[in-house]
Amino acid sequence: MGDAAIELLELGRSFGPIEAVKPLSLAVRQSETFGILGPNGAGKTTLLSMLATLLPPSTGDATVSGYSLSRDPDSVRRRVGLAPQQLALYADLSGEENVLFFARLYGLAGGRARRRAAELLEQVGLTPRKRDRVREYSGGMQRRLNLACGLVHEPSVLLLDEPTAGVDPQSRDHLLETIRSLAEAGTTVIYTTHYMEEAQRICDRIAILEEGRVIALGTLPELLAIVGSTPVIEVRADLERVFMHLTGRGLRD
Repeated sequence: MGDAAIELLELGRSFGPIEAVKPLSLAVRQSETFGILGPNGAGKTTLLSMLATLLPPSTGDATVSGYSLSRDPDSVRRRVGLAPQQLALYADLSGEENVLFFARLYGLAGGRARRRAAELLEQVGLTPRKRDRVREYSGGMQRRLNLACGLVHEPSVLLLDEPTAGVDPQSRDHLLETIRSLAEAGTTVIYTTHYMEEAQRICDRIAILEEGRVIALGTLPELLAIVGSTPVIEVRADLERVFMHLTGRGLRD
């Protein structure tokens, strides 16, 4: 696919006998916001961890901006930003010190690092609290800082794993608007979430993952067609109905 930012080529990951992600092939377009939905244990975090080079694939490969995960992980790493579900922050440092720490990991130093930190803290609405220690931040503030740290090296691909988990409505709205603006500026975003309304609001296409495989993929109207919806313009778009139809109502641990 010529305009693909990410191509999965039979990419899979096993943990012993368990196939967390079954061999998967798909493409994510440049500047697309691509949503991944799935029950607990569906393989969402494992998939993002492979794309971030944190986990090697067991089978297949993927390319990010044309660079292979298996053959050139360093080039992939320079082009990918990650905001993990488990916050990657240092509670004893200030918000500004956290961003500066990650800036130095990516080779930014001195005035360049300070300017980038200031820009990002302003972007996520944390400038007034930049010198406060992270342990004093609310959950929403920590999520916003987590995003800022993932953006420090200006990645062309951004991986977001449940980026609004446990935050207040104001922080959720700010995060979603920030993500939308990044995509409009050309960043390719892969976004996992349990919140159907978030996927409906910001994702261009959505994949539903179940037991490590994609069971549905398409735009919202295409997914609604699976359960025989009337035209989206006439009814409230109900992605949750599609999700429950495809994955069932059984509890997941």
